[in-house]
Amino acid sequence: MNKYFVPGFLIVSFILYSLSKTDGNSAQTGLVPKPNPAAPRFPTGNSSGAMPSQAGSGAALGMGGEGMMVGYRDGVYTGGVADAFYGNVQVQVAISGGKITGVQFLNYPHDRSTSRMINSQAMPLLQSEVITAQSGNVDIVTGATATSEAFLQSVQSALAQAKG
Repeated sequence: MNKYFVPGFLIVSFILYSLSKTDGNSAQTGLVPKPNPAAPRFPTGNSSGAMPSQAGSGAALGMGGEGMMVGYRDGVYTGGVADAFYGNVQVQVAISGGKITGVQFLNYPHDRSTSRMINSQAMPLLQSEVITAQSGNVDIVTGATATSEAFLQSVQSALAQAKG
């Protein structure tokens, strides 16, 4: 009897906890959020990685990771390539009005079915967190540690260009 009590208790506790956290909002339950039709559109046809004109961007300000003010110049910035063990990660960050308005994956591990499954869940969460935090100082996604760390490294590289 005792050898079944602890595992049974843990399973029931987990189920009750999971049910208590389900509120219909997929972004808060760890599931992939629904696409936002109002999300920024990235320019197409510029595969050279060249930066758009920075004219008129002025001194727009966004919040940094430690609560300090940092100025981001408007434009689309391509981050460096970062190694995620199973493949490389590279992103583009869109800045408008001095704020991060979009993050797009240019490259990510996708040649294995496990990588595709993990990244299909982790990528939207990482993108959303960077936009919400207005910095590359966000938590990694559990189960996608290598991709998360490489993503944040590429984002921080892009944001360093936007500050310059």
